[in-house]
Amino acid sequence: MKPRQVAAFSGDSKTIRVVGHRGARGILPENSIVGFDFALSIGVELLEFDVLLTADDVPVITHNHEFHGSGVRGPDGAFLNGERPRVSSLRMEEVVRFDIGRLDGTTDYGRRFPDQAQMDGVRVPRLSELLRLVSQPKYEHACLMLELKSDPDFAQDSAVRERIVSVICRDVCEAKLADRTLLHSFDWALLAECRRQAPDMPVSFLTQLQESEDDVGEDSAILVTPDLDRPDISVPDEVSRAGGSLWCPYFSELTADDLARARELGLCVAVWTVNEPEDIDAMIDLGVDAIVTDYPGRVQRRLSDRGYRWTR
Repeated sequence: MKPRQVAAFSGDSKTIRVVGHRGARGILPENSIVGFDFALSIGVELLEFDVLLTADDVPVITHNHEFHGSGVRGPDGAFLNGERPRVSSLRMEEVVRFDIGRLDGTTDYGRRFPDQAQMDGVRVPRLSELLRLVSQPKYEHACLMLELKSDPDFAQDSAVRERIVSVICRDVCEAKLADRTLLHSFDWALLAECRRQAPDMPVSFLTQLQESEDDVGEDSAILVTPDLDRPDISVPDEVSRAGGSLWCPYFSELTADDLARARELGLCVAVWTVNEPEDIDAMIDLGVDAIVTDYPGRVQRRLSDRGYRWTR
């Protein structure tokens, strides 16, 4: 029998799961409590998000290692310009001074999400805030795809890996949500440390081929991702050998053969990040287990129109 966390992301012939990417990034501030609460409130029970540590070892939910001016404003209310503050160099009391509620529409990143609501007073949340949210009885079925971010500057430092995993897993376990959390990363060494420290929490392997372009305005994962481009490599086999329960490839890199092989190996397959209707339809046709998306309502609509469920 699959662990509860893995079963939550697993589909069947008439069910494809919907995973809110950073909440509902297409329409609400990313990695924000308001975005997570919205996704949960519309029946999207699965959330994907990113966790980093501050200088004082507080796990916070944010994607980039540095605060970018495209989506972060300082205490003066202006988008950051010039030097980018690094999350790992800031204490939590400093992190909460920044506002993540708006996008700068003059930037390449801001132009990617023209429908995102513009809000004031939205702060970078602690991981513990999200854990409290999903602990509410009304969200008892919610499960988390918690991405541990690996800093390329310290990717080879085993002590740093141990600390990241220890601090994050402590918060999850203290909230009694270990049985509702997948540990998720591009960094396979970090996932190996997760398996060592938290064997009861299944691990989810993100993959991106080296040849694929990085998303505009976002930290690259290429520096911490194994080179899987060689023709003799079967990515699902590599994920299975590394102890993965779930494989999360970039959607355009997934082939029908690799999906079939993943199924033979007992892997759940969730594709990232699928936003356009034609791409959503292609993933439905392929028969993936779950679709990670910035527009969870858009995926719900395509599934509903085609007679699929996203919850059981």
